[in-house]
Parts: sequence; structure tokens; C-alpha cells
Amino acid sequence: MEMQNKYYLMRHGESLANKLGLIVSHPNNAIENYGLTVRGADQVTSAALSTRLGVNTLIVTSDYKRAIDTAEIVHSVIGCNEDLIVEPLLRERNFGRLELTEHTNYEQVWEHDAARPNVRKNDVELIDEVLNRGMKSIIKLEEAYHGRKILMVGHGDVMQIILSHFQGIHPRFHRTISSMANADIRSISGTNIVRSPAA
Repeated sequence: MEMQNKYYLMRHGESLANKLGLIVSHPNNAIENYGLTVRGADQVTSAALSTRLGVNTLIVTSDYKRAIDTAEIVHSVIGCNEDLIVEPLLRERNFGRLELTEHTNYEQVWEHDAARPNVRKNDVELIDEVLNRGMKSIIKLEEAYHGRKILMVGHGDVMQIILSHFQGIHPRFHRTISSMANADIRSISGTNIVRSPAA
């Protein structure tokens, strides 16, 4: 299905979890807690001021506090004239038993992604599961809107996996593309096609 809208992916600004060096991915921890730091809010404000997104942009966000904080700042800065759309499909990848452990444990997850992407370890959400829900969110938007600029606000691994898919890279190698920094915005518009997730 050829894309009918122009999409932008945004990673949330620095969160309290980032500052503390913790993995926070479970809804019971992330929906109401671990929002943006002051530095994170400043990052998002700067990104919003420098973007070309305008008042007619549709903003769709994960329901985790750090993403909603980010989306609300962008919404205010660009003077968006539509309400935010909260989309649980854009939640952070579930890191299973690594929840609330040191963020250095991401490395072992990414190594496992590349080596054995279809084998679950530590109850971490599989790459294809992340990609499938990311694509479902885009397909829902494709069915509901036409000719819109849409900013999707989410989390590092989810954004990386979606980006790799649209760059024609198997999502198991999502860490081979340049990492999205806090408040980074990337486009997946143009000639990209919404395809079935990679096997």
C-alpha cells in the first residue's frame, strides 16, 4: 500500500529513566512515572522550534509519560490545532525481566536481536512483535487520514525498528542504522511503502 501521508518519527526527550540509567518499559512503571527531565523538555522545545512541522500536523504518541510529555511540548510549540492522539501500539519495547535494571543491559538485547531474533530471552519482546505493532499503528493512520503530516512520538527501540524496516534493512540489524538521540526526528515519507513486516 503506497503511503498516503507524510510520516515523521520522534524519540522522546531525555527522561528520568535515561538520567538514572534505568530500563523502564512496563506500563505499570512508565504510564504515570519517569517523565521528562528539565534537560529533556529543553531538547524537545529546541527540536520543535527547528522543525518545519506546522499547525496542521497530526501528533500521535505512545501513552507512556515521557512520550506524552514530549508530544505535549511539541503540540504547544508548533501551535497544533488538533488534539493529541494517544496510541498504546507505540509503547516502548517490553524488556521483560530486564525491567528497572541498568541500561547497559540494552547491549545484550541488541546482540541477541542480531544473532537469534526469533528466540525469546529474558521475556524481552521480539523484534517482529515490535515491528508488527508499529506497522499496525501506521496502517490505522493510513486508513483514517490522507495527505497529512503525521508526527509519531515514541521510544528508541520502537523507532529504530520501524526506521530499519523503511530503509530496507532487516529489523534484526536495527542498531546498524544511526541511533536516534533524545528528541531526534526522522522522516519515513516519500517513496516508502507500507509493507508486511519482515520475517
